[in-house]
Amino acid sequence: MANIKSQIKRNRQNERRRVRNKAVKSEIKTRVKVAVRAAQDGGEQASEALRVAMKRIDKAAAKGIIHKNQAANRKSRLMKRLEKASG
Repeated sequence: MANIKSQIKRNRQNERRRVRNKAVKSEIKTRVKVAVRAAQDGGEQASEALRVAMKRIDKAAAKGIIHKNQAANRKSRLMKRLEKASG
């Protein structure tokens, strides 16, 4: 354990950020799964689920939780999966 006051504070901050980032990443995975499942079922909610998933990915990239290139890759991969699922 750290003895330096600033390092103790830094550890607390890092832990809070880690938990927040983990929640956001989990949310992204959930939204992607929901979008893919909706596309496979062919329901009218597919476009709405896709929009929400894209929004979550973009928001995570904007906040620095994931890199902007990773966000682009995830969105691209998601679109490919949806094309395959619906087509």
